[in-house]
Amino acid sequence: MTIQVQNLNVWYNRKQALHDVDLTIAPESVTALIGPSGCGKSTFLRALNRMHDEAPGARVQGKVLIDGVDIYARAIKALYVRRHIGMVFQQPNSLPHYSIWENVAIGARINGTARGRALQDIVERSLRGAALWEEVKDRLNTSPAQLSGGQQQRLCIARALALEPGILLMDEPCSALDPASTLQIEELILKLKQHLTVVIVTHNMQQAGRIADTTAFFLQGRLVEVEETTRLFAHPQRKETEDYVAGRFS
Repeated sequence: MTIQVQNLNVWYNRKQALHDVDLTIAPESVTALIGPSGCGKSTFLRALNRMHDEAPGARVQGKVLIDGVDIYARAIKALYVRRHIGMVFQQPNSLPHYSIWENVAIGARINGTARGRALQDIVERSLRGAALWEEVKDRLNTSPAQLSGGQQQRLCIARALALEPGILLMDEPCSALDPASTLQIEELILKLKQHLTVVIVTHNMQQAGRIADTTAFFLQGRLVEVEETTRLFAHPQRKETEDYVAGRFS
């Protein structure tokens, strides 16, 4: 799915968090959003699947087009948007009172998209898609609390994949993980981009360099520069980008 963001502005009550952002994200690619804390990266990410609808005082202005459809149009329901645009958060948010199997199946159950054998197939396919099936296939009825942090994050990815989204949004999905688990998630992202559009917020420049086709640099709520990743890191066009990538930003 192609994402086209046009003149996007976001406010939290009277504070404006994003200013006139225009950005096109190619389908079946990985786009990294970088920049210092508080620069608007996560605000931008959450605007892509209408998560600000749930935040009191938040207001969004502008267009977010998914394959040409404006997800903020009055006729479009937020629930429909989130079925097609999955989200993975910084901290693994598995549901400890449900089994591993139920954690993956819950979205399809709530939305009524599958039952019986079809639901079984979705759970297995999603766990395989998250590179977790072989590790949990013999304990699907146990609590995810027994899983490692990296496994829980992949379980959350499987839960998002169960709804068969066209876009996967990831807000610093590796920040709480050890290097080995981080590598597993990065390898998974590279596989997922074969059939998904992935947008990831990261503070890790090396991670962006390893997995992102395109990188967008945000500063003070504005999109400063967007470019093919190796070109942006090697030859940034804006001094602010150069300073940030070089670690001179304060």
